[in-house]
Amino acid sequence: MELQKKLEILADAAKYDASCASSGAPRRASRGTQGLGASTGASICHSFTPDGRCVSLLKILLTNFCLYDCQYCVNRRSSNVPRARFSPEEVVDLTLDFYRRNYIDGLFLSSGIIQSSNYTMEQLVRVAQSLRVDHQFRGYIHLKTIPDADPELIAQAVRYADRLSVNIELPTEVSLARLAPEKDVRTIKLAMGSIRLAQEEALSDTRAPRFSPAGQSTQMIVGADQTNDSTILQTAETLYGSYKLKRVYYSAFSTIPDSPSAVLGEAPPLLREHRLYQADFLLRGYGFSVGELFQQPGNLPLAMDPKLAWALAHREQFPVDLNRAPLRMIARVPGIGMRNAKRLVELRRSRRVRYEDLVRLRCPLEKIKPFVVTQDYRAAMHDAPSAHLRRVLTPPSVQMQLW
Repeated sequence: MELQKKLEILADAAKYDASCASSGAPRRASRGTQGLGASTGASICHSFTPDGRCVSLLKILLTNFCLYDCQYCVNRRSSNVPRARFSPEEVVDLTLDFYRRNYIDGLFLSSGIIQSSNYTMEQLVRVAQSLRVDHQFRGYIHLKTIPDADPELIAQAVRYADRLSVNIELPTEVSLARLAPEKDVRTIKLAMGSIRLAQEEALSDTRAPRFSPAGQSTQMIVGADQTNDSTILQTAETLYGSYKLKRVYYSAFSTIPDSPSAVLGEAPPLLREHRLYQADFLLRGYGFSVGELFQQPGNLPLAMDPKLAWALAHREQFPVDLNRAPLRMIARVPGIGMRNAKRLVELRRSRRVRYEDLVRLRCPLEKIKPFVVTQDYRAAMHDAPSAHLRRVLTPPSVQMQLW
């Protein structure tokens, strides 16, 4: 098969994996050589580095042949899709060629399972090793880890990759056993644990080689089964706490050719995926817990962002006096993000916070007004019923911003 045709098939097959966004990888020094590649990279798939640059990765599969028959996967063994396979040398040549043409800043490489887990992992490591050692490539490399592979192969992968991802794919053991019986959640978590352990050992020993400096991530598929949002986020919360993951990515299930009857017939609304990302951001950056976001198990409301939903369900916490409240509580006000919360705390060290300060900070005033008190402002809407505020703050065109 021609290389161009392989690229078309295997780039398209990789689009379902959402776990290769922003890397946060530090700069790699070439140490006396003219190394190739950008200093940092992230997700021709686009993403943003921590300093705000938009960067691109070549996002492909080594092969979409697979021994497994996961019911939600377009590349499953029983799927009727075109198949292709790169050799490791072809992936290396493509990466270098795309970089020299200024198309990409790095590589995201995943694969179906072929021959065995160890054989597949060996092929992935071979690509990364060749890029780093043979070609002095200093760009970003993200490798998908094969959980069943020998730990020594995973250890080799982290010597060359900036980030590893171990996809848990489904939020519960019951769903994984039903839709992907050849996979074992225990093996997946063991792989995550071994990566975390190696990272901690590297941090404690300054002489140790860098170990996957951009950390590890995972992906959960949303809507392939009946699992609700509270269970999905509980799984994410556990993964963040137990394995120190950088990110959990959520991928709305999309119908695939000849979808098996075991999966749901319709794809979930993309807005559900968006709300999960918003809630995940509240867990990671705002100090929320899953228990706070749900009054009872179920799904996040689609009509409003989870921060506003929490505020309307906890009116006893409001209004917040911006001149007295701690940073954590100011950041929980709908319409005030963490950055502006810090600015307000810094401002009140020199003088009292006034309404005009919110204007200068370009806060969404209509969203904020029912929830705050300043030196010169206290709205009558503070005492309005939550049902009334819900109608006022969630117009027919569903608002999408998280502040």
